[in-house]
Amino acid sequence: MFFEVGTLSAIKGRELNFDQWCKAMSIRIDDALGVHMRALGLHMKRTEILAANLANEDTPGYQARDLDFAAEMSRRASAPQFGESAQARLQYRMPAQAAQDGNTVELSVEQAAFAKSTSDFQTSLTFLNMKFRGLKQAIEGR
Repeated sequence: MFFEVGTLSAIKGRELNFDQWCKAMSIRIDDALGVHMRALGLHMKRTEILAANLANEDTPGYQARDLDFAAEMSRRASAPQFGESAQARLQYRMPAQAAQDGNTVELSVEQAAFAKSTSDFQTSLTFLNMKFRGLKQAIEGR
């Protein structure tokens, strides 16, 4: 495709200079990646929390914690994506039967939640890889 020097025939029949054309064609990386970056970060945070629960299974008085993934995604929907400083709102898990030492970690519950969280993390990572592959192909003109 050829353009006259100094102008580019562009969007809706308007003539744009090169800088205007570049701005019209540019994309924001967080727009291109959608919610997947935010989801990946939250899955990672949740996995860390669940790992801490597992590590403290025998710690007297330890309170098992978790975060509500869907609620956190909704809460952060309008927050800036990169450098996001909003802390996750942790919830304490109530066990079916508390230990006498006050520890609320239930090994089977934590293991199941940890397995699901790592699987969700991997799924988000796969979506991000597909997005990056698509962006790379678009840049290369394929």
